[in-house]
Amino acid sequence: MTKMKNFFHPAIDRRGFLKGAAVAGLVGATMPLSSRIWAQSGKVLRVSSYADIDALDPGFYQNGYNVDVMNCIYSKLVRYVPGREWDWELEAAEEIEQVDPTHIHFKLKPGIMFTGGHGEMTAEDVKFSFERVISHDSPVKSDWGPLDHVEVTDKYSGVIVLKESFQPLWTITLPYGTGHIVSKKAVMEATEDGGNFGMEPPCFSGPYVLDEWVPNQHVKLVRNPDWKGEAPGFDEIRILPMDDTKVAERAYEAGDLDFTEITLSSLAGYRGNAPADTTIEEYPSLYYVWLGMNLDNQALGDINLRKAIQHAINVPQILGAAYFGEAAPSTGLIAPGLIGHREAPLTPIEGDLDKARELLEAAGGPPAEPLRLDALNATVWKTMAEVIQAQLGQIGIPVMVNLQDSGSFWTLGMESEGDRWKDAQLILNRFSMLPDPYYATSWFTTEQVGIWNWERFSNAEFDELHQQAVQETDRDKRAGMYVRMQDIMEETGAYKFLTHEGSPVMFRADMEPALRPDARPLFIGFKG
Repeated sequence: MTKMKNFFHPAIDRRGFLKGAAVAGLVGATMPLSSRIWAQSGKVLRVSSYADIDALDPGFYQNGYNVDVMNCIYSKLVRYVPGREWDWELEAAEEIEQVDPTHIHFKLKPGIMFTGGHGEMTAEDVKFSFERVISHDSPVKSDWGPLDHVEVTDKYSGVIVLKESFQPLWTITLPYGTGHIVSKKAVMEATEDGGNFGMEPPCFSGPYVLDEWVPNQHVKLVRNPDWKGEAPGFDEIRILPMDDTKVAERAYEAGDLDFTEITLSSLAGYRGNAPADTTIEEYPSLYYVWLGMNLDNQALGDINLRKAIQHAINVPQILGAAYFGEAAPSTGLIAPGLIGHREAPLTPIEGDLDKARELLEAAGGPPAEPLRLDALNATVWKTMAEVIQAQLGQIGIPVMVNLQDSGSFWTLGMESEGDRWKDAQLILNRFSMLPDPYYATSWFTTEQVGIWNWERFSNAEFDELHQQAVQETDRDKRAGMYVRMQDIMEETGAYKFLTHEGSPVMFRADMEPALRPDARPLFIGFKG
């Protein structure tokens, strides 16, 4: 039975919650989804997410869908500006200035309160929030790069001190996950050592609080009664996890959602036949999709076999089947328009079956047992996996497709979750991206092996370039470093880059969404 998790705040007492929970349980058992959602009082925004939340400590965050919620319940010094161009604006900071390559002065707005009686946000909380990412060896500590320390100069002011220049500071570090500020007092009380509080936030500081989380069903955010800033556009936000975007499309058509991503395969149909009172907008995507190969799996130990797989894959065929021609092939991790985008991959996008067969012969023939291809259990990934299976079959490599739900898939290559990584072979994967190439390459360093580097790729030149590129101020030199890093990855045979997809969305015509330039939602800016 699913356990309902609630996060109390001053506006909701325990008796009130227990009464609500009992009613919710009864309604949930007898009413369809649309009726359950419409039954809520107040102005409610209903949206889908491609996965359920699983990590709400910003110092140890995982994946963009968690950050979407963090943006609502915590505060940062700066945040992304909604619109078609990448930029940032002040949030918790009253002022902020980078006075030289390694020193950033900031001053907080007075009066930002933490819930639960944990007091006002101060520069000491900023220091604690940023330094704990490094001191506790967070798996996302690379977001803070060369952070040395934060110097507190008065109650609201301080200086972020870096060991060296760090180019992604303003595009990733401050406006994204690890830029969120938590209460030192509350976190120390909850964890004793200031470490990861996981899915149990001790308090909040944003326009919303996390009122309820029913795993794999919904996240419920409500207005923060202690919030003194600009009022958000909705009284409540309901986020419904849906692994398959086509399921989200049907939920929208049924009236259960107000905003959702839509699949590229559905886009053409929606263009001429959108649901009533609906706006459809198309955005470029920074996602990158690729087929990876576990270098530590014995079956894939021969580089000629891996390169045979690379050459057997015809990317346009895959994209035609999965995206109905609405997605373009990619040349690497980094999307067009970003520093380090490659003009072409090393392996032909359309593949080369003759070369593939030649490489397979050099490898001694196909593996003795079928290779396992792991993918998310959603329409687009199932289609792509089946096309890859057929393409590899053309050169005599048998493949078994293994579809998994999001909870199982997103821990597949993590050593912390056991020994499943040892059995991983071919992995159809997609990562989110931010507007700096550093965010793409950071997951493929040696340090990330067994965390997010599921191919278990390790290369000294790659690691060194990754560190050099974040300091390089010459745009052309920096771009060349990222091009070389993608070449190194592809030369191992462990990567076949597929697409950056696209990011079409649909929403109710009377709504004004707030979206990043890649269409990721910034919920606190949505207006009804």
